[in-house]
Amino acid sequence: MATAKEQIARLLDQQPDDSSVEEIVRELAFGLMIDRGVRDSDAGRTISNEEMRHRILQWRK
Repeated sequence: MATAKEQIARLLDQQPDDSSVEEIVRELAFGLMIDRGVRDSDAGRTISNEEMRHRILQWRK
């Protein structure tokens, strides 16, 4: 597994030369969220679509 520094270097290499700091940070945050979601899914920390629908409807009240 690549180190955090290697992962960030790879991300930077993939960005266009004219990328802003905000765009790079956004890409980094997005990658972290994806990794977290995959780990949660692998560990069984998920909820059904119906449960999520119920929660969203509760937020709207």
